Amino acid sequence: MTIKNDSFGRFDFVGKAWLFGGISLILTIASLIYLAVNGINYGIDFKGGTEIQVKFAQSVTIEDLRKSIDDLKLGEVGVQSFGEGNEYIVRFQGRTGKTDKETNEILNADLGKIRNVITTQFASQGPDIRRVDTVGPQVGAELKRNGVLAVFYCLLVILIYVALRFDYKFAPGAVLCLFHDAVITLAVFVAVGKEVNVAILAAIMTLIGFSLNDTIVVFDRIRETEGHYHDKGFGFIINRSINEMLVRTLITSGTTFVSAICLYIFADGTVEDIAFAMCVGIFFGTYSSIYVAAPLVLLMEKLNLKKARA
Repeated sequence: MTIKNDSFGRFDFVGKAWLFGGISLILTIASLIYLAVNGINYGIDFKGGTEIQVKFAQSVTIEDLRKSIDDLKLGEVGVQSFGEGNEYIVRFQGRTGKTDKETNEILNADLGKIRNVITTQFASQGPDIRRVDTVGPQVGAELKRNGVLAVFYCLLVILIYVALRFDYKFAPGAVLCLFHDAVITLAVFVAVGKEVNVAILAAIMTLIGFSLNDTIVVFDRIRETEGHYHDKGFGFIINRSINEMLVRTLITSGTTFVSAICLYIFADGTVEDIAFAMCVGIFFGTYSSIYVAAPLVLLMEKLNLKKARA
């Protein structure tokens, strides 16, 4: 994009920053409230349990499969369709015994009962048990705690990196921008009924890196422009920097978004869920680099000027 030397560009991003900043604040608070009230639907990676993936050669309804397993009285059991065709995921928490050995014996017995129901009652439909995954509750709790710590330490290191790489006035904008992206993406992901597991946590961490890259590029251009137009005011500098990087940002985010949405359309299972999280995260990550991170730098600059005058 070609910009005249005395112009900040075509779009006045700073002029609408407070409007979109308010919208972002409302979305972030609403997402936190939604997650706190409704909770997060954790997969077996985090809450523990057993997951069985089964595919039938002939047509089997989810109602018939659920009824047959419910008749075993094994506690809370969930049955979910998987992919295309007659493929399902059976999940259950499993009952606990007084000792680990007794718990394992109960789990193996329950697994045997489910296998027996699938292979006998649906024998004519050609059942194929493709996968059985089991995670203990203690291991799940440890994975959940480590996942939260990983995100926290990631944001902390980014805060330190941006402060050293640029200036401390850039660091809060970068971290709040990434927090904004992660929270809203997680809330949307939970709102559509998808479960959060290790793969989705990895997708959110990837989004943090993607959004950070875009934010760093904008920050770098702001710092370059500041050296040439320091007499124009910081609002002018931010507007010019974003306008100069707008085409690059849209091309980078657009190509990544197209790749993710193709995976979402044509893939299934975990890959489909990861692609969905990437699509949501790319959209909010691109938006936040323009309307969250950069305006926060302007806010920090104004606070610095007030302190200097005082």
